[in-house]
Amino acid sequence: MALGLTTAGESHGPALVAIVTGLPSGLRLDKAAIDADLRRRQQGYGRSPRQQLETDEVEVLAGLRHGLTLGTPLALVVANRDHANWTWGMSPWLPEGEPRGKGTKPVTLPRPGHADLPGTLKHDHGDVRNALERASARHTAVHVAAGAVAKALLGELGIEVVGRPVEVGGETTGDGMREATDAARKDRDTLGGIAEVVATGVPPGLGTYAEKADRLDARIALALMGIQAVKGVEVGEGFALARRRGTEAHDEIYPGLERRTNHAGGSKEASRTASRSSPVPR
Repeated sequence: MALGLTTAGESHGPALVAIVTGLPSGLRLDKAAIDADLRRRQQGYGRSPRQQLETDEVEVLAGLRHGLTLGTPLALVVANRDHANWTWGMSPWLPEGEPRGKGTKPVTLPRPGHADLPGTLKHDHGDVRNALERASARHTAVHVAAGAVAKALLGELGIEVVGRPVEVGGETTGDGMREATDAARKDRDTLGGIAEVVATGVPPGLGTYAEKADRLDARIALALMGIQAVKGVEVGEGFALARRRGTEAHDEIYPGLERRTNHAGGSKEASRTASRSSPVPR
């Protein structure tokens, strides 16, 4: 049975929720490890002031007993502490009393770079907030919690997935990325960048070439393209290969079924030294 993930929640609602299905029973989960990933998400350099209001930690409502999964749907919750300032404006039920706190006035202008506009048009919302609350990076918190659960399962299989930023605002060094971030923040602006994700210990043949929907790169692309941003994705050397001939782009296979290059990404032998051996969201 394949893993499944369904999330719910608004940016300033009471909480964010994730339902993870398809987990085996007996998988040990560590709350401290999940919370550590949530903190890692919050502590990235240049994060928004919202991160100073939230102290994210996971709660489990179902599917776990004494630290072991039960083989039933796992329900994860990450509370929105900032909801205390939005109790009237984001009340799930018709609020009582005089409007108070934040979110009391309708939003009439969608934000660029978000799904506010298509969400408002699709559902005929009179208040853009009904769309923008879901079209927010805040809900990635519960994705991180679910991802930490997936990491625990992958760890049992000897697979490790790690990520790091490799470029921010055109800068590729740590100091340069921080300086570019500080300059953009001073100008009340934002920056784009490149992150690298590398998976090691992945067995050959994971996924299948028999059906497009079940291909590993197709499943990874679905997850990456779902990130709420303008983005491009490279597998291996990706975009650069569009400018090369096939003889320069292919990874020749030598006796012993090994490759000495990793242009396509995922080479068992070459990935140890390749700088970009896995999908890279731009």
